[in-house]
Amino acid sequence: MGIVSPGFTGRRGGGTDLPPGQYLTHEFPVLSAGPTPHILTDHWEFTVTTETGEKYKWDWAALTALPAEEITKDIHCVTRWSKLQTTWKGVSLDTLLADVETGADFAMAHSYGGYTTNVPLEDLLDGQSWIAYEYDGEPLHPEHGGPARLLVPHLYFWKSAKWVRGLVLSDTEDLGFWETAGYHEYGDPWKEQRYAGD
Repeated sequence: MGIVSPGFTGRRGGGTDLPPGQYLTHEFPVLSAGPTPHILTDHWEFTVTTETGEKYKWDWAALTALPAEEITKDIHCVTRWSKLQTTWKGVSLDTLLADVETGADFAMAHSYGGYTTNVPLEDLLDGQSWIAYEYDGEPLHPEHGGPARLLVPHLYFWKSAKWVRGLVLSDTEDLGFWETAGYHEYGDPWKEQRYAGD
C-alpha cells in the first residue's frame, strides 16, 4: 500500500469562480501522507515554540475554553478539487499567539504522525487561520484531521495540517514534508503554486 491515500473522481463545476485548474466537488475527499492517527482529546496538546525556545501549551480543555469562531471558507486541494462554503469551528491563531513574544517570520506546523508543513507567520495572523475542531457542526473526524487541524484556507489545503500538535516559530524558512518532496514552498491556489518553481 502506498503512503498517499487514493484520490477520487469529482464533477466539473460550471460557472463557479474557482482558482485556475480546479474543479468543484460536493464530497470531502480524504487524502493523507500516511496512516490516520487516532488521538484522544485527553492526550491532545498544542504547543507553540518560539525561535528562542520558549514554549506555550494548551491542552484540549484549555483550547476549547478559548473564544471560538464559526468559519465559512472555500478550500482548495493541490490535487485540483475545490469545495466551497465549508463550515468550521475553531480558535483563531490570533488568539493563541496574542501573548507569544516572537520576532519570527516563519512557522513549521507539526502533526501527530510526523507530518510537517511550513507557513509564513503572517499567513497565520489577521484572521487568516485557525485551530479547527469542528466541521459542519460536528466534532472533526480523524480522517479529516481530528481532533484538531490547522486551517489556512487561503493556501492549498496541504498547508492546513491535519492532527496538528504544534507550531515551531523560526527566523528562517525550513521546508515541510511535501515541500521537500517538490511542492511549492507557499502554495497560493490563485497563482497555481503547486510545485517548486510555479
